[in-house]
Amino acid sequence: MKYQGIAELINALQSKKISATELCRHYHDRVQKHDTTLNSVTHIARTSSMMRAKEIDEARANGEPLQALAGIPLLVKENFCTVDMPTTCASKALQGYQSPFDATIIKNCRRAGMVILGKCNMDEFAMGGSNENSAFGAVKNPWKSTHVPGGSSGGSAAAVAARLSPAATGSDTGGSIRQPAAFCGITGIKPSYGVISRFGMIAFASSLDQAGPMAASAEDCAILLSTMASHDPANDMTSVKQPDYDYQSKLNNSIRGMKIGLPKQYFENFGDQSVENIMQTAIKELEKLGASCVEIDLPDVKHCISAYYTIAPCEASSNLARFDGNIYGHRCQHSEDIDTMYARSRSQGFGDEVKRRIMIGTYALSSGYRNDYYNKAQNIRNLIRHDFDEAWHQVDVIVAPTAPSTAFQLNQFQDDPTKMYQQDVYTIPVNLAELPALSMPIGFVNDLPVGLQIIGKKWDEKTILNCAHQYQTVTNWHKIIPPSVND
Repeated sequence: MKYQGIAELINALQSKKISATELCRHYHDRVQKHDTTLNSVTHIARTSSMMRAKEIDEARANGEPLQALAGIPLLVKENFCTVDMPTTCASKALQGYQSPFDATIIKNCRRAGMVILGKCNMDEFAMGGSNENSAFGAVKNPWKSTHVPGGSSGGSAAAVAARLSPAATGSDTGGSIRQPAAFCGITGIKPSYGVISRFGMIAFASSLDQAGPMAASAEDCAILLSTMASHDPANDMTSVKQPDYDYQSKLNNSIRGMKIGLPKQYFENFGDQSVENIMQTAIKELEKLGASCVEIDLPDVKHCISAYYTIAPCEASSNLARFDGNIYGHRCQHSEDIDTMYARSRSQGFGDEVKRRIMIGTYALSSGYRNDYYNKAQNIRNLIRHDFDEAWHQVDVIVAPTAPSTAFQLNQFQDDPTKMYQQDVYTIPVNLAELPALSMPIGFVNDLPVGLQIIGKKWDEKTILNCAHQYQTVTNWHKIIPPSVND
């Protein structure tokens, strides 16, 4: 079963070759066997998931109408609210918290009949690019346990790569779906801002956060996105109604005649020659399928790191102000007054990276500095958005690296936050411009996966999924399972 994609599992369930109960038990057994090494799963809902799987089997046996995804297992990143299991954002600040409601994306998945297996580890409050900043401890890369899985959705990526679940939810504020997807050799898509409701996804940076699916293939992601996406005006006014939510409709279209942009800023002086060679091979494969490539210019993306790491901390400092130990979050003991209680509670509850970003954001928003930092960063954001708008006059999609290298070693950048932030240089512009993008596996360097990023026009998820799927019909990189868990 671990070799089968979601489309194959749907067929197996509907033809009764397997039952939802058997499928659920299979993945629970894999979590129990392999996650002691990976540390990718923080909570297993064995009882409730088996009960749900049994209900689906009974409904199918009785001939009741079921949606296509009924019985398909799902793991959920720790920052999505779920009524029946903890939602901690991998932080001591929310230790033991259980939400009274489901996130909209979780409601959509439950309504489709998906079986929620449990919750996935992550960087605390989604702040990090390595999944080392977690109250549950670091997640290990299933390809090499000495390396990181990426972040912040590292637990989701590692779990899917190790086939502990066929699918997982992720969130992407500056690359947190795409970078771990690249590091772990799976496919992950960040939709356009507003395609998936943010209601019930605990906020990091509200103008940048977007949820998305993580799975083995582009086809799997298209199936999942068709369920996860929805207009949610009652709960998220930034969600946008789409003409339709069928992201599978263009998958099998030929990409002959598709124009692919290669931004010179992304390929100039690329540091890792082995990774670049694999990317060039993948680009040639797309050309064999009939696409044509042209060089494009995105002159302002060079400012993306400074703009992002001003805007995101500013929004984080505002969003995380609610976790003060009074109503929400960890509360310290034996405080003399409320000011001391706030300070101690937040100091004890938040990890170093979260505190660093809160302080940066608070400083940038303070009196006399907002114009110098936050407003200028927003101006740069507009310039980057304009660069992409200009590029769309020439091309249909943009192909670029997902990350500067393969997965780096554990603790390699923990003492140098600036170098860690530089790992997001190829993913951040997409979030600033509110565009859709995915990462797909295209090969290996030193037994570690390499990911390629495909960026699309706003609201044009179907085209990038089509491009990725056509590539995956003639390659097998998305089907390879890490040897350590291939049993």
